[in-house]
Amino acid sequence: MATFVHLTRAANAPRIRRAGIRALSHGRGSGLGASGPGVYLFPVLPSYTLTHQWLRELARRPGPREVVAVHVRLADDEPVTVGRYGDREPSEVTVAEAVRAVRGLDDPRGWEVFLPRGVGRGEVRSVRAVRGVNGWRYFPDAHGRTPCTCQGCLARGEYGARRLRERRPHPLDGPPPPPRVLLARVEAAEAAGDGVALGEALR
Repeated sequence: MATFVHLTRAANAPRIRRAGIRALSHGRGSGLGASGPGVYLFPVLPSYTLTHQWLRELARRPGPREVVAVHVRLADDEPVTVGRYGDREPSEVTVAEAVRAVRGLDDPRGWEVFLPRGVGRGEVRSVRAVRGVNGWRYFPDAHGRTPCTCQGCLARGEYGARRLRERRPHPLDGPPPPPRVLLARVEAAEAAGDGVALGEALR
């Protein structure tokens, strides 16, 4: 048996104690990750910070910021996927192999385990409050890098988003030019036979 942690909103704690963790997340890949909704987990490591590394990233989402850690015990032969958050095809392994793989990494930040089903009430061992602020935001080692301020990377309503956009406006997310300016650009590109400029104006 292996122990994992699942971080979730504190408001979900009573339901989890009563009925377990519902399968709401979608996995990655074309195999086990695509077989249906499931639950994202992370192995419990000797380091408290690494075990709860996803806390700051999850707390960034809109809504209440209070998060609890749900400790889950799974059988060693349970099939799961393991990989870094950006992996399109994470490895399909057993629970025991996933724990071994994560423990053997020099830097396990950003790794995750996906269980392609819900977690039953009998598999939940404890629901605990999480102390302090742990982990990374956006991605590991993001601190010190110039943030991207496009609407795909910086969602509205995030802490400091408005000030960051004012300080570093993104060229593609500003207000569009007036129609007369766009039409003039289209006409100029057509007259010059410039397909690239025409595509930019239409976009």
